[in-house]
Amino acid sequence: MKNPKRPTKSQKMAMKAVGLNSANWLVFKKVQGELHLVHRETGTTRIIPGN
Repeated sequence: MKNPKRPTKSQKMAMKAVGLNSANWLVFKKVQGELHLVHRETGTTRIIPGN
């Protein structure tokens, strides 16, 4: 996995829309309107529709 990055403002809004706390998640991939996220502490991954 590449180094995850902090989310942008629009990505934070997409996370909030699906009920995630953006302070706990990092973006490690952006693919065709999907955000691939990894949790800061547990390392679990999630895929959400976004920018």
